[in-house]
Amino acid sequence: MPPSPTSFADASGEARTGDVWLFRGTSLADKAIRTATNSPVNHVAMVIAIEDLPPLVWHAELGHSIPDVWTGTHQRGAQLHLLDDAVRTWCNRYGQQAFTRQISLDVTSAQEDEALRVVNEFDGRQFPRTGSLVKRWLMGRARKPATLEYLYCAELVAITYERMGLLEPRRPANWYDPGKFWSGDKLPLIGASLGHELAIVDIPGGYPGDDVHAPNATPRTPRSRFSRFRR
Repeated sequence: MPPSPTSFADASGEARTGDVWLFRGTSLADKAIRTATNSPVNHVAMVIAIEDLPPLVWHAELGHSIPDVWTGTHQRGAQLHLLDDAVRTWCNRYGQQAFTRQISLDVTSAQEDEALRVVNEFDGRQFPRTGSLVKRWLMGRARKPATLEYLYCAELVAITYERMGLLEPRRPANWYDPGKFWSGDKLPLIGASLGHELAIVDIPGGYPGDDVHAPNATPRTPRSRFSRFRR
């Protein structure tokens, strides 16, 4: 069943905490990641949509062109971004195709608090090098946990789901790859499910953060809203 199309405006407007966004690119690095992890997509991220704040996306990546909402700085690794900024960057700058899968329930305030505690704990955690990524994935196939000194995007989403009580903790985080969050794989969620992929169309043009020194390259979400979760 091919993904159904939906506009970015609709997907963003309906975004809820726990939704996942998936990306598929055509660069050598993208193809290498998909080949190394035997996955149909090369990146996965999780939405955090709290109260009246614009939807955010929690993921791990090598780039540092977008300011991290949690710290207000440009950094690599685990990052919390405005969904709009992240999607426009990944699609318009990195040349990715975007998909979303919507979660079937409204998560509780306690679950959202737990997600923010994960952000507080892991924000800025470094992304593994390609060779290390492959090794971690192979260890995961054997159910051998890898150190959390480095985190790959799927590992980060899996940890967040587990802490929120949405994912059974029977497998190590490095067992997961982006393809595990694609509908072709069965994700062992607790009391929830993810809908079929929606292919994102009508993505706004341009991307933020092209010049990290630009005056508007600052988070548009007040960091003070997260103060009680900070280290």
